[in-house]
Amino acid sequence: MLNYPPIDKIIAMTNCKYELACVVAKRARQLLTQETDYLNESGKKPVSLAAEELYQGKITITKGN
Repeated sequence: MLNYPPIDKIIAMTNCKYELACVVAKRARQLLTQETDYLNESGKKPVSLAAEELYQGKITITKGN
């Protein structure tokens, strides 16, 4: 269960829950495949770390074509 960041605060950063799920899942996959050292140093699960990065503004949501 995701306790931090508060789910209601990160949902407010997106247009809908689906968009939030897609953004967090995409970043979590990137962490697993490309940034394993960063992931291991954090000691967190990929989804938790991705949600935290979104909440802190380290990643942003852009509209694709």
